[in-house]
Order: sequence, then structure tokens, then C-alpha cells
Amino acid sequence: MYWTSRPWTGKIFKYVPEIQLNYLVTNISYKSDEFGSYVSYDAVFPDIFVRYMLDISGQFRAYKWGKDYNQWTSFWLRPSEHCEVYGFCGASSICNQQQVPLCVCLEGFEPRAPKDWDLEDHTEGCVRKTPLECSTGSGGNDTFVVIPDLRFPENPETLAGKNIDECRSACLSDCSCTAFAYDSGCLVWKGDLFNVKQLKSDETVGRELYLRVAASEEPKVKRENKTFWIVIGVLGGLCGVLLVIVVIAKNECSGSGERSEADEGSLTMFKYRVLRNATKNFTEKLGEGGFGSVFRGTLKSYTAIAVKRLNCPKQADKQFLAEVRTLGKVQHINLVRLRGFCAETSKRFLVYDYMPNGSLESLLFQKSPIVLNWKTRYHIAVGTARGLAYLHHSCRECIIHCDIKPENILLDAEYAPKIADFGLAKLVSRDFSRVITTMQGTRGYIAPEWISGEAITAKADVFSYGMLCFEIISGRRNRDLLDDGLQNYFPTRVANVLTKGEDVDTLLDCRLEGNANKEEVMKACKVACWCIQDDENDRPTMGQVVQLLEGVIDLGIPPIPQFLDRFSKSLVESIHYHNISSSTASDSRRGYSSSITISGA
Repeated sequence: MYWTSRPWTGKIFKYVPEIQLNYLVTNISYKSDEFGSYVSYDAVFPDIFVRYMLDISGQFRAYKWGKDYNQWTSFWLRPSEHCEVYGFCGASSICNQQQVPLCVCLEGFEPRAPKDWDLEDHTEGCVRKTPLECSTGSGGNDTFVVIPDLRFPENPETLAGKNIDECRSACLSDCSCTAFAYDSGCLVWKGDLFNVKQLKSDETVGRELYLRVAASEEPKVKRENKTFWIVIGVLGGLCGVLLVIVVIAKNECSGSGERSEADEGSLTMFKYRVLRNATKNFTEKLGEGGFGSVFRGTLKSYTAIAVKRLNCPKQADKQFLAEVRTLGKVQHINLVRLRGFCAETSKRFLVYDYMPNGSLESLLFQKSPIVLNWKTRYHIAVGTARGLAYLHHSCRECIIHCDIKPENILLDAEYAPKIADFGLAKLVSRDFSRVITTMQGTRGYIAPEWISGEAITAKADVFSYGMLCFEIISGRRNRDLLDDGLQNYFPTRVANVLTKGEDVDTLLDCRLEGNANKEEVMKACKVACWCIQDDENDRPTMGQVVQLLEGVIDLGIPPIPQFLDRFSKSLVESIHYHNISSSTASDSRRGYSSSITISGA
């Protein structure tokens, strides 16, 4: 097994929802009986040939070839990364997508076939350098090395262990046990370990794996100094206890209020007077939104912070603290980090890292001497997509942002994007079945389903992201371009340019003077138009958006969304009415605004 598509639902394979997009192939059917299993499909375009192939890497690829191609061109790939291919690095090895070479043996192991390994053939995997002492009959003196930030190997067994010590003992008592982990329960692995993947430290799904090795494989320095470090540890622990007592006593006397919880990954609970002093009585206002106002502040440690005063005075303490703890666990390189909170009487504050370059809105739309070049804009588009993909797919509960717009995309010192205000709307369960009953978001970015009253899913964020992409390309508000005439409503312009095969460079912000990667501009335009499709089922997921922008998949030219046609007709009627009776210009203007709202634009 290399990869699974999951079961056929009658319309799609569960892990291939993009089948419904009918790009290049359509009328897909699947049949499985005693004679075999097969998929059949029709070509969308008679002059484009499509073929599928299982690559030597274990990846399943789709290729296309037509009159405009001089070779077979890959347009779809599963899995999208080598490290996602089952057994890509062989047994007892670890795959790291961020390094070269991708595969290395686990600690205490070496390549089974060194010559093949040098040629990047890892199928034979790795074997132990030294047999486990338990298996040689010389006693149970084996030990464990800890490997952090991992995706666990395949097929663990569950044991009844109340804590990590019981789990360790259970593994040691079984000579066939090669590794264990304690993650809300005791997990053990026997025999070879497959599909161990190294994750980035900011990916919260990473866990610690305890790998069993012979005692002789434990680092020599560690063995020789074991007693020494035990003594140091005891003395350090005593000093730490004394230090904690002193700090607590000092805080009680000074009332500093900058307190960190003891648990790893927890948040700092700030006292109101500390935030008031840090923000100079909330005088430097950074911005204001639907959830509250944001102020700049500086802690005594000279750390710059952004303090958001929330508009939720009636929320119960227990509910507020539960939601804040949930948000504190959500960490990603493209999300603004939550540092702490304040909950005193009716006062509710969230404390974030301060972003020195402000919001994307301030650099795109306001008078600023800084003009973001195309490379930075594309980096912002990709980073924002990654952050949303993480919220939608990698959190324990899907977090729907509900208000994606340039004001909520903040930029750090390197202009890397950080999504703000995530999780302040309702948390929606992973099955996407709950309906958000209160309409949220900002006009110009909200999806049509907000207005039609349909269930709101993560695809509402996809629509908003598409509208954001248009503004990254043009450097202007979509709605502001209406002042230049109906034909210049930017989403309509982009859709028409793509459909007619015209030059996408004409869509670029004029301040860029045409300096942009044309292929990237084309990708951004396609993504934006796919994201604003009327039917949410026709929109890609944010994970697919990342793949589109990175060139892993290509969904082709998107159809023109129907709501743009309805929008155009409503504008024509509004303008016609205005020309007939200028005396009712104010009424006509109100009808104009109404037509925008009804269409979902």
C-alpha cells in the first residue's frame, strides 16, 4: 500500500473531493466486483489526453497532453509529498520533508543496504546496530531515546497504562516492543516502524516517541555522567522551588500581574492594571473591528504586545476561559500568537504578539511609501492560505474564521503574513454540520450562503479568501473599482480575462509596473475565481488552494460565477433607473447598495 483514496461514496472517493470539479475528466464511475476493480471516465476536451500512472516513488500521478503541450505534463498528484507515501523510507527510518536527504535511520539503526541507500533507494530500510539486550537473553537493561515532533508510526497497539511510567514498564517487559508513546493513553509498537515523519516544531500535532535501544547504544557521555547529572538535577530542583517561592512572594508584594501558568504551552494571565499600564491607559489605538478594539502596549520586559479589548462583557468566566485555552493551543507560523488574556469582572482582553508592519490593508489601500512587490504579495497569499488550511484541517475542531479580509492579515518584521482574530467566531465541529445562525463577516468578502441562510462551512472562508486574492492582485478594494464603471468590477474583469485567454498582466496593480512572475499571477487569478464559485462544492478546500499556488495541482480555467452575472444585471438595472429619474438619485443609490448585498458581493 502506498496511499488510500478511501471508499467510493457514489460520487467521489472520500480523499479525492476534487473529482466533482470535472477538470479534464468527467462522468467518473467506480466498480468493484469478483472480477476486479476499475474506474472509468470521459474526457472533458476531445483534444486533450489524460493518463494515470503509479510513479516509482509510490505517488499516483495524472498527466495531460494536448495540442498546446510538447510533453506529458503532471496536473494532479497523490500523495503530494514523498513523506506521505507509505513506507517511502523503509523500515525503522524517519522522513523529513524539510531536509536533504529526506530519509535517515532512527537512532541506533543503520541502512540494511548501504549501497542502495546512497543511491536514494530506501526500500530495504534500516536495521539495529546492536541487538536489544532483552532479545539476547542478557537481561532487560534496554533504555529509550526520546524523538520529539513526530507523526507516530503506523499501527500502534493500545495498552492499559495509567501514566508514562507504567507504559515504559509495559514496553520493557515485552521483548518484541520497539517503541512506545503516552498520548492520552499508552501506545506501543512491535517489530519494524513504518511511516515515521518528522514535523516542524510549530505543528502542534507532533508528539514524542520513545524508541527502544540497547543500553550500550546510549550516548557514552550520558552514561558516564549519569550520577553527576542526577545530583545536579536534585540541586537544580531545590533551587527552582526556592526561586518560585521568591517570585510568588515578590508578585504578591508588587502586584505585577504578569503570571505564566506552570503547564507547558499555557497562557499568561494578566491583571487589568498591568495591561492598562502597558498600553498607557489604552491611548495608542491600532485598529477596531467587530470583536473589539486593539491597542499597542509594552511590557516591563520591553516586549511589544497588541491588546484586544473584547466586546463580550456578558460572557461567563468559565466559558471565556475554556475558549481562550482552546485558542492558546492553536499555533502556526501564519497565525498571530496568543500570549495571554485578562478576565476581571466584566473586562475581557486578549494579548497577542505585536506585528511591526501592521495590516495588509494599511499597505495595500492607504497612502504608504511602501509598495509591496509581487514576490511579497504572492508570499502573503500562500502564507495566508496555509494558515487557513491549518485552522480548517489540522485543529481538533475545525475553526472557521468568518471574517477574512486585509485588515485581519497582519505582517511581521519580514512581511510574513499572520492571520488575526481566528477562533473568535464560533468553533464548528469537524463534521461541518452545525449552522452558524448569526451573520458575521464584512460586506464585500462574505459568501452567498450567509445571505441565503444555508449552513456555514469552511468554504465560506474560501470565498472570502478569493475576494482577498483579487485585492492582492489589484492593490485596490474590489468595491472601490466600481466607481470606474461596471466593466471594471475587478472579479468580473479577472473572470473575463481568464475565459478569453487574455494577458493577465493587465490585471496587476499599476504600481508594480508589470514587474511580476506571470505564471504566479495566473495561478493567483485562477485561485481567486475558483474560490468565489456560487456552490461551495465547486470551491476548492484551503488545502487544495495551497497546492494550486505551489503548483502541485492545476484545476484549469474556472467558470464565471453566476452571482457575477446576477450582480452585473442588477447594476445595469440600477444605472438605467438612475438615468431615467435623476431626481430620485438618493433612492437609486440605496437600491445600488442593496443589489450588492443581495448578490453576496
